[in-house]
Amino acid sequence: MPVPIIIDCDPGHDDALAIMLAAANPAVDLLAITTVAGNQTLEKTSLNARRVCTVAGITDVPIAAGCDRPLLQQLAVADDVHGESGMDGPHFPEPTVDLVPEHAVELIHRILVEHPEPVTLVPTAPLTNIALLLTRYPDSAARIREIVLMGGSTERGNRTPASEFNIHTDPEAADIVFRSGVPVTMCGLNVTHQALATPEVLARFEGLGTELGDICAGLLAYFGSTYRRLWNMPHPPLHDPVAVARVIDPAVVECVEANVTVELHGRYTRGATVVDLHRYLDRPVNAKVAVTLDTGLFWDHMVDAVAALGRTGLERPGARG
Repeated sequence: MPVPIIIDCDPGHDDALAIMLAAANPAVDLLAITTVAGNQTLEKTSLNARRVCTVAGITDVPIAAGCDRPLLQQLAVADDVHGESGMDGPHFPEPTVDLVPEHAVELIHRILVEHPEPVTLVPTAPLTNIALLLTRYPDSAARIREIVLMGGSTERGNRTPASEFNIHTDPEAADIVFRSGVPVTMCGLNVTHQALATPEVLARFEGLGTELGDICAGLLAYFGSTYRRLWNMPHPPLHDPVAVARVIDPAVVECVEANVTVELHGRYTRGATVVDLHRYLDRPVNAKVAVTLDTGLFWDHMVDAVAALGRTGLERPGARG
């Protein structure tokens, strides 16, 4: 049976492909898409989610906007990485998919209550919505099968030397999630940096011969330009779909058990995920931590998803069958 999931996201180039992977792969049942401020403002991330669903033909999944700022600190968007729109690069038509008139936290809570089985939450953004859900509706924890998130790192960060963007944007929210008692799987930079979108990967998307395949290649091309400029990385890592891939097929993402603590007070380390891989601190395990990615299988899942969604669209002129 497909695993019922909700994606909580801040599109974002990599969030866009995470949505496509979740919508197309039959191993999961995408119940809802919720948005939060992060890579860009809530208005822009919500618009981007609508744009993705429009071009991918995802018309039967509700989209709800959530929190427009972190729990305590000011929002600092990643326009240096994702551009002014939050999803710069390819052209998107005006969206035909609308938001539902319900706050993301209320939609998630309602689905958890009404769904016949526990639901997996897949946050690929700052954890503000999820933390608010757990504090406003503490009984909802029993209805969550697990939280499989993209965020954190076992090593260094990408927003500060110590902290990854999603955790750094709202450390208090991340602290609530990791201390909630809900099963958590953390897919951090150490594993997502194994999902590199090389020229061969872009060629696979372009070779699909669909408008959607071209859009994905365009997203990754823009993403690659910012990674070369900011981090001198020749190929961009596709972070967020790794969390979805872990739910689809746990064998794609190998994990180890560890205690994860979010640093809230360090002058230079606020937002860092302190991952005790060697049990130095004698603290109880509270997470599965992703360490290794089967890159070949990951990209097969990703390209297959875009191919499946693209079949509902028109082939671009001159495409070969």
